[in-house]
Amino acid sequence: MSTIYILWLRQIKKYFRAKSRIIGALGQPLLFLLVFGFGFGSIYQQAGQGNYIQFLAPGVIMMSVLFTAVFSGIDLIWDRQFGFLKETMVAPVPRWQIMLGKAVGGATVASFQGVIVFILSLFVGFKFHDPLMLLAAALFIFLVALLFTSVGIAIASMIEDMQGFQLIMNFLVMPIFFLSGALFPLKNLPAALDVITRIDPLTYGVDGLREALIGSGNFGMGVDLIVIIVVAVIFLGAGSYLFERIQA
Repeated sequence: MSTIYILWLRQIKKYFRAKSRIIGALGQPLLFLLVFGFGFGSIYQQAGQGNYIQFLAPGVIMMSVLFTAVFSGIDLIWDRQFGFLKETMVAPVPRWQIMLGKAVGGATVASFQGVIVFILSLFVGFKFHDPLMLLAAALFIFLVALLFTSVGIAIASMIEDMQGFQLIMNFLVMPIFFLSGALFPLKNLPAALDVITRIDPLTYGVDGLREALIGSGNFGMGVDLIVIIVVAVIFLGAGSYLFERIQA
């Protein structure tokens, strides 16, 4: 288990050293909170839905977690190109431990990013309803981060160049985000769109976080938690299998 800890610690150190990366990753969530939150706030309120910032903030927090988690797969490609992965792979430990260390490290980094966006959202008017539920919110953030870090590692295990990885990730990430209900309510959707949003795993992460922070959700926190855990385990397994077959 020391391998998992070492790789986890390496990811954390890389995150805090890259201060420009941390600041740069906050630009898009802040833009969404300000432009969408205040730009569509009056329309949302006129429709009888209440304060749009309250609705939007959990979705933007999960957006930050999603982007940071998925693109952590780039580190695997980077390690492969510069030889660090080969040094790691020759260690006398199972490869699944290496993959798990990278996944947990990437998930921790993505969770930190989500917490920072949560703090920023408080300055633009977001208010959570119960301090005790912050632990549940943190759990949803970490599980979603672990899920999509595993997705990023699984895809990075099959791709050797960063350009190809970024193209595939952009093709996947934007639909996953926009179809998750992060920006719009999931009630009274057309039948086809309703089915697609229910297939999207981020939908349950956003819904669970919204339930934890503002007490408003569609599926119930228990359902959200079960779905996220099951999907996270599936992708951890898939990521481990693909990582086992990787050629360093």
